[in-house]
Amino acid sequence: MNTLLNLNAVYALLLREAKIYFREKERIVAILVSPLLFLFVMGKGMAGGVSPVPGYTYQQFIFPGIMAMVILFTSITYGLYIIWDKRLDFLKEVLAAPISRATLFVGKSAGGMLGAIIECALLVLIGALLIIPLTTVKILLALAASVPVSYMITNMGLTIGARMKSMEGFGLVMSFLTWPMFFFSGALFDLATAAPYIRAVAYFNPVTYAVDLLRIIMLGTGYFTAWTDLAAIAAFCLASTVVGVAAFGKLQQEK
Repeated sequence: MNTLLNLNAVYALLLREAKIYFREKERIVAILVSPLLFLFVMGKGMAGGVSPVPGYTYQQFIFPGIMAMVILFTSITYGLYIIWDKRLDFLKEVLAAPISRATLFVGKSAGGMLGAIIECALLVLIGALLIIPLTTVKILLALAASVPVSYMITNMGLTIGARMKSMEGFGLVMSFLTWPMFFFSGALFDLATAAPYIRAVAYFNPVTYAVDLLRIIMLGTGYFTAWTDLAAIAAFCLASTVVGVAAFGKLQQEK
């Protein structure tokens, strides 16, 4: 009975977040602006450069990294909605419900994942039509890989949002984290030829493994093996869940 209640709670939270997401249609377009600028301005502007992967242009080489960028920015920004829920007192009502903090966290995380996966699907569609030849299998594998990656990053955003009291504070922390995570991930360059200090930082960056896995799926090559990427992503998912649930537990005490 308790398990059924928790599943119903996760579904209810996911449904609410989905309704909010689809009502904000301008948000769907706005999220894709920066990635498309990277693809069609930087990607085309450096078209004369040599791609690290033979048989592919530089624009095609960075496409998996730009897809990871969409997941990163869409998922981590979702933490803002926790702060908004605090102001609307919606969170207090949910915290008073007979569900566990883990259920609340998973339900909110599922809502953040939904937006990221939809944005990824749109970008992959644009990429398959205009940038890089992708088979149906590659498209499905790329979208499947985006699920645990978006879960991992959404957890980070929710954890930060649970600890922040203002949207301005969240914005500062997000800016401090997202751009370094993106630039140190190898999204725009080959880690094999990067400086040693860049590789050292990249090893501890969860986005690195997301970019590498997507690159293996789409281009057939990567810096790590697919199993290494999957193991690292699984470890980050577990760690972010533990930390996130703990943060939501403290949120209950601050109610």
